[in-house]
Amino acid sequence: MKYMDEYRDRGLVDHLVQRIRDVSKVPVRLMEVCGGHTMSIQKFGIPSLLPETVELVSGPGCPVCVTGRQFIDKAIAYSRLKDIIITTFGDLIRVPGSTSSLEKEKASGADIRIVYSVLDALQVAMENPDKKVIFLGIGFETTSPGSAAGIKRASEMHIPNFFLYSSHKVMPPAMKALIHEGIAISGFIAPGHVSTITGTAMYEEFPQRYGVGCVVSGFEPADLLQSVLMLVQQVENRKPGVEIQYKRAVRPEGNPKALQVLDEIFEPQDDWWRGLGVLPGSGLRLRPAFQHFDAENEIAVRVEETRDEKGCICGDILKGLKQPDECKLFAKACTPSDPAGACMVSNEGTCHAWYRYHRHG
Repeated sequence: MKYMDEYRDRGLVDHLVQRIRDVSKVPVRLMEVCGGHTMSIQKFGIPSLLPETVELVSGPGCPVCVTGRQFIDKAIAYSRLKDIIITTFGDLIRVPGSTSSLEKEKASGADIRIVYSVLDALQVAMENPDKKVIFLGIGFETTSPGSAAGIKRASEMHIPNFFLYSSHKVMPPAMKALIHEGIAISGFIAPGHVSTITGTAMYEEFPQRYGVGCVVSGFEPADLLQSVLMLVQQVENRKPGVEIQYKRAVRPEGNPKALQVLDEIFEPQDDWWRGLGVLPGSGLRLRPAFQHFDAENEIAVRVEETRDEKGCICGDILKGLKQPDECKLFAKACTPSDPAGACMVSNEGTCHAWYRYHRHG
């Protein structure tokens, strides 16, 4: 608690707010690309503290949100096979597919188990040698090293019935796609957890090539406000750059061991993002030496035609073009207890955060 109090100190928060108000003259539009930041920004009411010159918008920072419905549909199809056990993180189980969800399939008798790590999934595979155990790999550079370590462990231990169905993605291609699409972004509040793994080298091209600065931020009120101040100063001084606010957790070089295992197990592939379409080199697939652990490569399944929810504007929200309350489904036909779109499911989803922390009709 003492640790959190330091970064929630009212005096420090007031000081940072005043500094932003004193410095900010030019209108700026700052985008966070981390679901944890999205939740924290809304939870702590950060936008209400800022001057009119500073606008915060949410980007494609929620892994569950950017994952395509076709991924969910295929996971559902796998779960209907009699010899399959699906293992997954909890927030993925409620994401709507075209006609069902993993939650509904589990209620109908499918063997779907919530796990807390890929090692839990490996344990399930070892305890059920007569079943094929599929781990749904989802997330950015924060979680993909864990999946890589799990595949490496499965290879070393010769676990033949363990498989990965990967929707792992990397963040920079999505950030570049937003800029190429012409979406107004003055600076990125760069993800903290992702950057503990990757370091900051992957952000260098944004100020150099696009004139858009990046500040890696922590998750407490003072962290976020200081990051906003740093980006505002970059814009005011016309000196975009890459800076680390979250110095207590992030180093420029990142985590070399995690990056090493990630590169050993995975290679880049084109992948589909909600709102952005297929982005070159934005996904991760198993390298040829490990493709016998790839569920898509090893387990054939027939998947129903994917259909998106009519009226859902999650794609536009993920690009910062619209806010959740502009969606006609928001807080009516789409709520956390009965979500119509992926952005309402995860705690890191923009719609979920707005529903939880904003007043709505």
